[in-house]
Amino acid sequence: MTDRRSFLKHLGVGALSVSVFPAFATSTFSAATHTNRKLFFNISLAEWSLHKTLFGGKLDNLDFPETAAKKFGIYAVEYVNQFFKDKAKDKKYLADLNQRATDNGVKNVLIMIDGEGPLGSTNEKERKEAVENHYKWVEAAKFLGCHAIRVNAAGEGTPEEVKAAAIDGLGRLSEFAASYGISVIVENHGGISSHGDWLSAVLRGVGRKNCGSLPDFGNFYEYDRYQGVKDLMPLAKGVSAKSNVFDENGNESNIDYRKMLQIVKDAGYTGYIGIEYEGEQLSEEEGILATKRLLERVGAEIS
Repeated sequence: MTDRRSFLKHLGVGALSVSVFPAFATSTFSAATHTNRKLFFNISLAEWSLHKTLFGGKLDNLDFPETAAKKFGIYAVEYVNQFFKDKAKDKKYLADLNQRATDNGVKNVLIMIDGEGPLGSTNEKERKEAVENHYKWVEAAKFLGCHAIRVNAAGEGTPEEVKAAAIDGLGRLSEFAASYGISVIVENHGGISSHGDWLSAVLRGVGRKNCGSLPDFGNFYEYDRYQGVKDLMPLAKGVSAKSNVFDENGNESNIDYRKMLQIVKDAGYTGYIGIEYEGEQLSEEEGILATKRLLERVGAEIS
């Protein structure tokens, strides 16, 4: 049986401490993992990968860009609005965040938006309010130099009822975002939105160039994950590399990354793939590094 130390050594992360951000990580990982490999995509870090650390008060949102660069050798970040929920209109705060990213050579890619209301609500008043609640995040994304906000196509009703409502809600929001040069991208994020055929039909129904998808490798529950990614990749403006459990060879145990990345490549996608580790087997920092190494290895093999 492979013990934990041998397992981590095989992954290439060594006997990494489970404490938050080991002291040697900055010098080791910045040099060792920030390579010049020719990948067909770029790697970004989704802030949700560090949600336990952030919710636990061991990391502040303002320090996320520096952490991504110095601890993990990742120079593009995807923010989560939950970690600066009351700062969307705070220009001083956003300027500070932007400067910290710039100081560390980090690109602000997008903001993931949750908790602002269901854009697919079948109640017109509720849907309109949800659309308007997202406006401030479009403006914040523009201020930070992001290319998009990630939203959800949620609502209650039959699939057809929610589809019609989501087309309307996403359409209105995308029209607003277009004037800022911001894309509105939808993740398969539970419920009917985790059916790739349904979500792709919604996005095609919106029919706007700045409204697309963010396929997540892991968020398919009653739908084949590989088919779901195939459904969504023609509309993709972002991709989420979900990871939870790794085997002794450093592969994700439940997701065939080679198959997934081949689907992504075959779609002609060359943008950012965001690391989103959600597992319990490894600490957050170990999981991020394991996912990064997996993306680099498989990506280099098929690029």
